Amino acid sequence: MAGVGLCHTDLAVAHGHLPFPFPSVVGHEGSGTVVAVGEGVTKVAPGDRVAASFNSCGACPECLAGSPVYCVRFMELNFSGVGGAGTTPLHDGAADVGGNFFGQSSFATHALAHEINVVKVPDGIPLELVGPLGCGIQTGAGAVLNSLNCPAGSSLLVTGGGSVGLSAVMAAARGLATIIVVEPVAARRRLALELGATHAVDPAAGDVAEQVRAIIPAGVKYAVDTTAAAPVITAVLASLAQQGRFGMVGVPADPTATLSVNLIEMQARGLSFTGIVEGDSNPDVFIPELIDMYKKGAFPFDRIITTMPFKEINEAVEAQARGEVIKVVLVHGSGIG
Repeated sequence: MAGVGLCHTDLAVAHGHLPFPFPSVVGHEGSGTVVAVGEGVTKVAPGDRVAASFNSCGACPECLAGSPVYCVRFMELNFSGVGGAGTTPLHDGAADVGGNFFGQSSFATHALAHEINVVKVPDGIPLELVGPLGCGIQTGAGAVLNSLNCPAGSSLLVTGGGSVGLSAVMAAARGLATIIVVEPVAARRRLALELGATHAVDPAAGDVAEQVRAIIPAGVKYAVDTTAAAPVITAVLASLAQQGRFGMVGVPADPTATLSVNLIEMQARGLSFTGIVEGDSNPDVFIPELIDMYKKGAFPFDRIITTMPFKEINEAVEAQARGEVIKVVLVHGSGIG
């Protein structure tokens, strides 16, 4: 492993908000160099630089249709803690340890991944930085470019200025006319504007929907929510224009959380709500596209990354919670800032 991103989903498992057996090794935004491959593997070879993403079966109707993120075995393959053979690949002495998290369990010096969920990484980009492309960054960018397919000249509201939200901003900056970010941390609002947002709204300054409609009275055509917080979702719906489209990528703290909406309003205004996983991405296709955009200077995702030594993982969690950093990538060394 060269580096591994610290993601909200890892913390959700640690806090018991997502199903995964304990004790376990999580981590699912890994990148590194292939050391060895199993029999029959042809996609990569020892020495290849790779990023790892989510696991999928490759054989169900969704996978065959090019939508591996909606694989019918997604939960089993990414959250069961065991591999394809039904047994965990990790052990502590004689005791089983939950592994195969997102097909990789990359909070480690080495990870066991699968041919289907690794993507070769070209030269010209720091290897330790590309792991988050496999989850958080492709989620935000994919929500704009894939899921909602926001057309040039349109308007977008992004709630939350973390790594997912700012990735959505960077993707939207390629052509959308109005990009509004709602974020309570001032430093993140400033960075959002630097990365392409046209407006940055402080939710503490007043009613969010009123602030949005002060900018664009008709409302926004598209919205991406990264918070999964009920009050925020209510504000987003009130900010949408007629026939507005709302994509939710946030993971709720409560796995039993439900969405309450006024059905007449949704119908009369022609609003649509879309749940989005991993930005509707096919990693083999989308990660190379994002890397190509980065190399052309059109997707500067490195600006939201701070590297820290892996041994400082607890300090990294605290720094992210305080809003001092956007996306931490843990490296097995001193870190590069």
